[in-house]
Amino acid sequence: MLHAEHIRAARALLNWRQEDLSQASGVALATIYRIEKTNGPVMGNVSTVMRLQHALEQAGVVLLQDADGIGLRLTGRKQKVPKNRGPKA
Repeated sequence: MLHAEHIRAARALLNWRQEDLSQASGVALATIYRIEKTNGPVMGNVSTVMRLQHALEQAGVVLLQDADGIGLRLTGRKQKVPKNRGPKA
């Protein structure tokens, strides 16, 4: 299950802005912003959660969850930064 903490941590590992995740996943920037403001499992449309998770996994993020908590790791896969990435504001 995808957690808001996964998304924030994954973006940090990938050096992605919310805009980059939006472009990679096809999920609206406002939706990502709302999700990241929360803690715990991501609630909402299943298709939205799946698109976010797929984009992170395609970039090499492996989501982890067990009885001790949640986490993630970055595989040796090349990080895919979405095209048309402008300068940070």
